[in-house]
Amino acid sequence: MATLTAVNVGMPKDVPWHGKTVHTGVYKQTVTGPRMVRQLNIDGDGQGDLGGHGGEQRAVLVYQLDSYRFWAKELRRDDLAPGQFGENFTVDGLSDEEVCIGDRYRIGDALFEVTQPRVTCYRVGLRMGEPRMAALLVAHHRPGFYLRVIEEGEVEAGQEIVKVSTGPEAMTVEEIDRVLYLPGHTREQVERALRIPALSPGWQGSMRTLLEQSGGEGGDSSGSAGLSTAATAAPPGWAGFRPLTVTGIRSESRSVFSLHLAAADGSALPAALPGQFLTVKVQPEGDVPPLIRSYSLSGEPGTGTYRISVKVEPHGAASNELRAHSRVGDRVQAAAPRGTFCLAQGDDPVLLLSAGIGVTPVLAMLHTLAREHSSREVWWLHGARDGTEHPFAQESRELIATLRNTRSTIYYSRPTATDRLGVDYARASRLSAERIHGLGLPTDADAYVCGPAAFMDSVTAALVDTGLEASRVHTEIFGAGGSLTPGIKGLSTAVAPHQPAGSPGTGPEVSFARSGLNVPWNDAQESLLELAEACDVPVQWSCRTGVCHTCELALISGAVAYAPDPIEPPADGNILICCSKPTEGVVLDL
Repeated sequence: MATLTAVNVGMPKDVPWHGKTVHTGVYKQTVTGPRMVRQLNIDGDGQGDLGGHGGEQRAVLVYQLDSYRFWAKELRRDDLAPGQFGENFTVDGLSDEEVCIGDRYRIGDALFEVTQPRVTCYRVGLRMGEPRMAALLVAHHRPGFYLRVIEEGEVEAGQEIVKVSTGPEAMTVEEIDRVLYLPGHTREQVERALRIPALSPGWQGSMRTLLEQSGGEGGDSSGSAGLSTAATAAPPGWAGFRPLTVTGIRSESRSVFSLHLAAADGSALPAALPGQFLTVKVQPEGDVPPLIRSYSLSGEPGTGTYRISVKVEPHGAASNELRAHSRVGDRVQAAAPRGTFCLAQGDDPVLLLSAGIGVTPVLAMLHTLAREHSSREVWWLHGARDGTEHPFAQESRELIATLRNTRSTIYYSRPTATDRLGVDYARASRLSAERIHGLGLPTDADAYVCGPAAFMDSVTAALVDTGLEASRVHTEIFGAGGSLTPGIKGLSTAVAPHQPAGSPGTGPEVSFARSGLNVPWNDAQESLLELAEACDVPVQWSCRTGVCHTCELALISGAVAYAPDPIEPPADGNILICCSKPTEGVVLDL
């Protein structure tokens, strides 16, 4: 018989950590007497980060006395008390190897349903004083689990836990945790997981990604694909940088030009996926370090050559250097095509929306659709200032004309007297959220959006408002991406990336490609993540110990060593920055 041995609650509070302040609800205290359990919480309880914890699917966290006994021995601790792992219910019984997703249990007046294993994050390690704790929970198959409240009611320590029903597929908490976080799962396990209605939407999304990555052929596949978008990228065509020859240079608009590139030995270059980018080293004159920049591939994929298109910014060091000094026959050092902003296969409609230089990756997608003589419904929506700032205008029109089921609308925000309404452009306005609402776009489409950040934010919101699922809207960011620093307070003000404070390091050079920053490695940092944070380079992380893969990104060149080793290795060509250090100079897609 399983028993509720303790009810633990606690409101979020601010806790100092590594020179920062964490707002967290992981500190729970045991309470006596009956407590009312509601749809989102137990009375007196709260979560500090609702993005990772809490909500209807994660209303109550459960952990077991048997796991307490295990950790007391494993960690040689005699100070572990109920609530130590941040759980609301400490229970005797209900092991992770026994409880199944979708099981229902009655405790007191309330009815609960099991929705998912515990989400691994650094805060359980903060509470335990053990930074490795997130990884240890997974490695030792003792995550604990979340409950959804089916019927609200009072509960109290000492009450019996009565099983009401078993979830379909009888998939245990321990098994589904292994499927997502550890190697060696099978397609059959993923399919079983997706047949469990009670499984939380977040985990369902991860399982769908795993299923897609299996390629429909069954067998094992990488577990990290369900955790990180970066892990879904194809392996790079070559390691590090290689010389490519400039075979052509063309002006595309007043501020955009293209470089055509081929292999220096005349061989065919590996095919890039439509939407990917190329990272190049731009060498200024004089004895100065190269500038490392990434530019979208804008040409037709699969031709054995590449085309990158560059917008010349008034103070853009690399773009001005390329425009001023590039000549046919020059050699350019380039890394293999990268990126996950890629056109998906299928028959669903495709929306290609861009503004300014954001046209480049979606143009490669349009090339692919035209080459395949696609019968998919294609919408081409582009915004420019005027005709002089409209790159690839004729090229895109010709591609659209080859497709059978396309709609195209061009928006000029400030057309000139020579721009022809109905020929060069269709609307004298910006491509805005307001315009999107009135287009009657198909809601079963995949949308690909690229342009300035404000444009992508507003367009994405408008597309979702019109009925598209958020998961179908894909965006590509030029430059550094956004940060994900769960629970950390006081980081809302953006700071430009910079050299770290203190004495410069003497180790290998670390290049943050998207941030345009080169920094010598300093052994004062425990990981590449810590170095990035010291430089205010935008980063994303959660566990900080090699388990959640939130920090996974492309290693464009170089090599790293891990300490500790990640629970599941990253995808080929990627690294986890939270637990790695450079062993030679590295270039990161960060």
